[in-house]
Amino acid sequence: MDFLGIEAFLAIVKTQSLTRAAELLHLSQSTVSYRLKGLERGIGATLIERGKGVATINLTPLGNSFLPLAERWSMLNRELAVLQASGPRISLSIGVADSLNIYVLPPLYQAIIQQCPAVRLEIRTQHTIESYESVERREIDVAFVKMERVVPNILVEPFYVDEMVLVRLTGERMESANIISPPELDYRYELFFNWGPSYQMWHDRWWDNYSISRLQVDAAALIFSLMWDVRQWAIVPRSIANSFAKPEKFIIQQISDPPPPRVCYKLMHKHKDPIKVPFLDEVNHLVKKLYIKQQA
Repeated sequence: MDFLGIEAFLAIVKTQSLTRAAELLHLSQSTVSYRLKGLERGIGATLIERGKGVATINLTPLGNSFLPLAERWSMLNRELAVLQASGPRISLSIGVADSLNIYVLPPLYQAIIQQCPAVRLEIRTQHTIESYESVERREIDVAFVKMERVVPNILVEPFYVDEMVLVRLTGERMESANIISPPELDYRYELFFNWGPSYQMWHDRWWDNYSISRLQVDAAALIFSLMWDVRQWAIVPRSIANSFAKPEKFIIQQISDPPPPRVCYKLMHKHKDPIKVPFLDEVNHLVKKLYIKQQA
């Protein structure tokens, strides 16, 4: 394909003038005209109507049909130039549960970009079941989820244990105790988030099904936005509490008989793409360094 001719054609269409197209391309008007004629010879048809004393540029019917093709070709050519300039790249796709994506894994993403310059990282926010299915179908390379399942051909390993803690507004009465027992908490002032089956079982042991919280949310960030009374309280993973709880406004307390911690898991397919194995090994190394060793 005649790249120079396409470039001239698009410049003429954009500026609606041979003279202005020449200025845009930093070429002489005769050169732009020559390149356009060369493109038309290659296609075997006239693309732009030209006539003496005609101030405006008009596309022929074929020129109108050719325009979107020329624009797409120009875009692909620019993308190819960027790819050639950046060198060979390996694409790694990661599926992640929303809360882990925001509150736990940013240090890992940063480390991958810094340690693996040849990697192009694609991050997909997915529900846990969706991540298992995507890894099984090999649509993604690695996933981080909040639930363990037994699935053929998938390696499932715990990588992060998130302690559950109590969060309340700061107050003199609240600051006097570092550890709170569940009976001290009034369910009427709870901001409830269902952290999973094991958490729900623990919750029902202290506050039965008839003790339903007045305020239930499905996004952790809402807890901190909706907490305005010192009697209110919520139980959240520590990673989320640390992200939101400003010391001057919130207090984080431990629970004497706490819920089971939230265990998070890393998924990879047993049969990895051979080209990606070195990079996936580096991801495993970074996960161990950033999360597993720190919690050991």
